[in-house]
Amino acid sequence: MSTHTHHDHAHEHHGHDHHGHDGHGHAHRHGHSHTPSEFGVAFAVGITLNIAFVFVGVAFGIIGHSVALIADAGHNLSDVLGLAMAWFASVLAKRAPSQRFTYGMGSSSILAALANGVLLLVATGAIALEAIQRLFHPQNPAGNIVMIVAAIGIVINSATALMFLRGRKDDLNIRGAFLHMAGDAAISLGVVLAGLVIVLTHWQWVDPVVSLGISVVIVAGTWSLLRDSISMTLQGVPAGIDIVAVRSFLEKCPGVCAIHDLHVWPMSTTETALTCHMVILDGHPGDAALHKIADELKDRFGIPHATIQVEITNDADCALAPEHTV
Repeated sequence: MSTHTHHDHAHEHHGHDHHGHDGHGHAHRHGHSHTPSEFGVAFAVGITLNIAFVFVGVAFGIIGHSVALIADAGHNLSDVLGLAMAWFASVLAKRAPSQRFTYGMGSSSILAALANGVLLLVATGAIALEAIQRLFHPQNPAGNIVMIVAAIGIVINSATALMFLRGRKDDLNIRGAFLHMAGDAAISLGVVLAGLVIVLTHWQWVDPVVSLGISVVIVAGTWSLLRDSISMTLQGVPAGIDIVAVRSFLEKCPGVCAIHDLHVWPMSTTETALTCHMVILDGHPGDAALHKIADELKDRFGIPHATIQVEITNDADCALAPEHTV
C-alpha cells in the first residue's frame, strides 16, 4: 500500500492495498521555511560587491603599501568563490527529481556548506600565516588609506550578511554564506582598528596581533558549520532531531508492536527523510492512520518526508530487524 501526501498542492494520492506482508506509507511534506532560491538577489549582490572590493583592496593595498589590505582583498576573493558555490547549490536544489537523481539534487547544498566551511578555514589559515610573518617582518602601511578602504569592506560585508540573516537558522547552506560575510566584516573591522592604532601610536605589531585574534574568532564560528556539514555528508541525523524521541513516538502509535530499520537522514540542508519498518500484528492500520503519523513526524520533529513499511508478522521474520543491520 502506498500513499503520498502533498501539502503544497493540497491534495492526496492514494495507492493500492496489498493484503499481505508488506505495506508502505509515504508522506512528502514540504515546510514553509526559507528556501535557498529566495536568496538569489542576496547572492548576486554579495558576489558583485565583493568582486568590486577585491579590485579596490588590491589597488589601494599597492598604493598604500599595505599587505593587510591585499590580504583582506584576497579573503574577499574567497568570499566570491564561497557565495558562488552556495548560489549554484541553491539552484541545483530546485531541480526536479530524475531517473538518476531520484531525490533531486538538494544534497548539493550540503556539499556547498562543507566546501564553504573548508574554504573559510583555508582562508583564515592564510590570514594567520601572513599575520605571523608580519610579527617578525613589520610593514609600514599608510594607516589612513587602510582605515578608509577597510571601512568600505565593513559596509559591503555587513550589508551582504544582513541579507542572509533571516535564513541562517533554517538552512546550513545559507548559514555558511552568512558566517562567511559576517566573518569578513569582522576582519575589516579589525583592519580599521589596527589602522587607527598604527596612525595614533605607530605600533606596527598591532596589525598582525589583531589579525590573529580575528582568525581565532572566525575558526570558532566556522567549527559548528564544518561539524554539521560533515555530519550531513555522512547522512547523520540532523542537528535538532532527537532520534530516541522519534523512535519512542513511533513505538507508541496505536497497534504498533515494534519498530526496526529506523533511519533519519538529511536530503538537503532543509529537508529531512525518515524510513522505518512498523510491526502491527493486528493488520494494516489504513491510509488515514499513516497520514496522521506523517503529520505528527512533520509537526513534532520537522521530518517532512516519511516512508513507513507496515509489517503484520513478527519482526524476527524481517532480515532488517536486527539493530546492527543496515
